Amino acid sequence: MKRILSVLSIALLLISCGNDDENNFQQVPPRLLSEVEPENRQEIIAFLKTHFYNYEEFQTPPADFDFKIRIDTIAGDNADKTPLIQQVDSAIINVSSFEFALSDGEEDIQHQYYYLNARQGIQEKDNPSVADSVFVRYEGKLLNGTSFDGSTTSPIWFDLARIQAPLQGFRGFSEGMVNFKPGGVPTINPDGTFAVEGYGVGMMIFPSGLGGFNSATGGIPQYSPLIFEIDLFTINVTDHDGDGIPSIQEDLNGNNFLFDDNTDEDEERAAGFPLSVDFLDADDDDDGILTRDEIIINSDGTITFPDTDGDGIPDYRDQDNS
Repeated sequence: MKRILSVLSIALLLISCGNDDENNFQQVPPRLLSEVEPENRQEIIAFLKTHFYNYEEFQTPPADFDFKIRIDTIAGDNADKTPLIQQVDSAIINVSSFEFALSDGEEDIQHQYYYLNARQGIQEKDNPSVADSVFVRYEGKLLNGTSFDGSTTSPIWFDLARIQAPLQGFRGFSEGMVNFKPGGVPTINPDGTFAVEGYGVGMMIFPSGLGGFNSATGGIPQYSPLIFEIDLFTINVTDHDGDGIPSIQEDLNGNNFLFDDNTDEDEERAAGFPLSVDFLDADDDDDGILTRDEIIINSDGTITFPDTDGDGIPDYRDQDNS
């Protein structure tokens, strides 16, 4: 996905070549989220009903088991296997057309994704949030099993908040990661390699509205549901703008999407400044006082949010707090 994300940040394919003799180009409008989502849902459910994973190996691991998820079709000698549809969990995410720079104005179209915890990570601390960074091995596939990207040998860091940015990545990957737990404390070997005991092993499957939707790039056709198999080693709770508030706490409307929370949007527009959403803005209310200077970070790491004028709006989001 490292390659895919860099391509998706600049690729939104809305044009297809015409077939007429004059070699003209015909603009093909993107389809609606509400039209594609039911089709994707049917594709995913059909896949889940007809495929299984090597759950027996995870239940009773052989001595040489590598804890890799392997998907196969329920047929022949595998006709009696338990289908994925009976083993996955799911969640629903609202998606709006502006996330793909579409102008049709669709808002909050429900998209259901599915996830499988093949092995729960042993780390007792919280699961990652959509605003954190994760250290993972992964492989991305189409429903037909074709692999389009991955880092299956060397883990890499992913910033889940930036992955969900409009036109820059796969929101489904960010949303799906919150369902998995990392492993234990990494052990660094003398040769520089590392080992993590009990890391999380899982899989997520999501519709194109949580992926690239109408973009066709990096081996992914338009409107394709995607599969990601992941090994989650560790996480890092992230404060992107260094204002003292973890980024996930700047998701003011609680919808797990950080790019529609901007306290001082009106002021930024009036001043002709580029818009800076709260988790990337060190002065959330544009009052000239840094957010870090309008909060209190307690000795135990918790945060107190003063409200000087008692109007129910904390100082760091209140231009007039006198």
